[in-house]
Amino acid sequence: MIIVGKYVNTHGIKGEIRILSDFSRKDLIFKPKFKLYINNKEFIIKSYRKHKNYDMITFEGINSINDIEYLKGNNVYIKRDDINEFIDEDLYKYLISVNSKLYKIKNILMNNFQKILVLENDKMVPYVKDFILKKDDEKKIIYMDLPNNLL
Repeated sequence: MIIVGKYVNTHGIKGEIRILSDFSRKDLIFKPKFKLYINNKEFIIKSYRKHKNYDMITFEGINSINDIEYLKGNNVYIKRDDINEFIDEDLYKYLISVNSKLYKIKNILMNNFQKILVLENDKMVPYVKDFILKKDDEKKIIYMDLPNNLL
């Protein structure tokens, strides 16, 4: 299971919920018929819309605030197997190899131009194609060639 956000509040009386999410691929999951899990309970998305900083969701079979409000404050999850694409969250399973030295990924940030990988030594490196030599999915290692002053 992968955390995709937090159910922070309801909206209106018909069971719509507000989710705060920084999930990298909302386009893959926040759509009708996709399954979300809150407190180990499965919910199927009926509708989705964006409102300010929130992802607004209604679920099939939930027609009242009373049917969903008790779960407020819980994290929202998906099953990893429900997505068939590589997502940013998968990067945490990989090590970064630079000059034969391996680093764990501590965090992934996004600026206006690219993803930034924060390594275990708190150094930040851009995750861009120009620096990636190869990605070994079997060993879970991404080999990078970085300019000397980046690491």
